[in-house]
Amino acid sequence: MHTKGLLGDLRKNRTLYLMILPAFLFFLIFCYFPMAGMVVAFKAYSYKDGIFGSPWVGLANFDFFLHSGKAFLVTKNTIVYNFLFMIVNNVLEISIAIVLFELAGKYIKKFLQSVIFLPYFISWVVAGAIVYNFLNYEFGAVNTFLKSLGFTPVNFYNNPELWPFILIFFSAWKSVGYGTVIYLASIAGIDPEMYEAAKIDGANILQRIIHITIPSIIPTMIILVLLKVSQIARGDFGLFYQLIGNNGLLYDKTDIIDTFSFRALLDLQEFGMAAAVGLYQSILCFLIILITNESVKRFKKESALF
Repeated sequence: MHTKGLLGDLRKNRTLYLMILPAFLFFLIFCYFPMAGMVVAFKAYSYKDGIFGSPWVGLANFDFFLHSGKAFLVTKNTIVYNFLFMIVNNVLEISIAIVLFELAGKYIKKFLQSVIFLPYFISWVVAGAIVYNFLNYEFGAVNTFLKSLGFTPVNFYNNPELWPFILIFFSAWKSVGYGTVIYLASIAGIDPEMYEAAKIDGANILQRIIHITIPSIIPTMIILVLLKVSQIARGDFGLFYQLIGNNGLLYDKTDIIDTFSFRALLDLQEFGMAAAVGLYQSILCFLIILITNESVKRFKKESALF
């Protein structure tokens, strides 16, 4: 009966199933089939033997990573940076969305929205070149300006303490526009009659924002935060690698799991260790999202992902 019911449903809704088929095949081919490659994390991979023919080494690749002296450092950097990105970017996205929504001029609003959204379409390769031309010690725009004012130039690429601020700034510069559009759409969906009623009751613009706008976008806020938390142990490789490159002086302050894994693969040709680091990262992300989702359930059950 169950089989007949399933086949009957397929025949009845075949158009809907055909519409979802491309997405299903995409995730099957590019997300689920590659999961078989996880076995590399437990093998001493060689080109000759391939993925499934290489000898098993158990947890040796994980042991190498955990005893490398960098495991805690890169994990801490990844989580702390992503947490700061999430807080700073969300605050800016919500603030800018509210300001744009409250602006009276339609064309000014659209112009500012386009300007803020533009950096999202710039690749990190191009952004890295822009940053280098701003921060270079000899001919960078920042140091050229400082010299013109009689100040001593700053060697950004030899000063690790400055890079947390630089990375947070450029992460916001590139990402805030996208999040702002999402929050703007959420704010636009709020019933206008609520604002009209508040105006009649004498509420000023700040009171309307605090008591109507912000409470109304909390579900959107929770979903976006949960999605970002699910990736909190997975760093933005483009941001860190294109801005930092292979500058060993900055590793202690800027090295994350992704860049560490990439160098293990590129420089040491340690396929097993790189795969082990990737698997460790995925498990960490999974555990964090489970804990966060459970916390959201206790606060607001209907806003949880599952």
